[in-house]
Amino acid sequence: MDESNDSQILVRTYKYDQTEHRTWRAKISRIEFPLLVLDAAFEEDIDHSLLGRIVSGTVSTEYYWLDRWYNIFRFSDPDQTLKSYYCNVNLPPTFDGKVLKYIDLDIDVLVQPDLSYEVLDVDDFETNAKLYSYPAEIRDNAYRALKELIHLVEQRAFPFEQS
Repeated sequence: MDESNDSQILVRTYKYDQTEHRTWRAKISRIEFPLLVLDAAFEEDIDHSLLGRIVSGTVSTEYYWLDRWYNIFRFSDPDQTLKSYYCNVNLPPTFDGKVLKYIDLDIDVLVQPDLSYEVLDVDDFETNAKLYSYPAEIRDNAYRALKELIHLVEQRAFPFEQS
């Protein structure tokens, strides 16, 4: 089922202890259950510790699967020139039609336009896994999601085939 919808929704990310981490508005580009594709744009310049300066107007195409333990952000210039992909390992998101929520599990994968990649923040994941006593299921699924993300990049599979 392919549905398009121009409505604005709110994206809310949390840490495992339910502390809100980030919030932003996005527009639904398409829904192909269980995939939701959102479009957002940075409204102000952001200094990111790994990505450097993300300038106002940078476009974020965001891929969320309601049944997967990760999401993928495609950052591009307003003319759609790819800047990078940023992948988050997280608990599967929930979506009520107005708000998409997910719990970020810290592990990230930064993918360059040439599809070289770097795995980030595994140490943060391990620290928080101990601090919050993650069940074995969460630990196992997080590492399974990381393997799947790396496989998608290396195989140039959706959405990385766009590079």
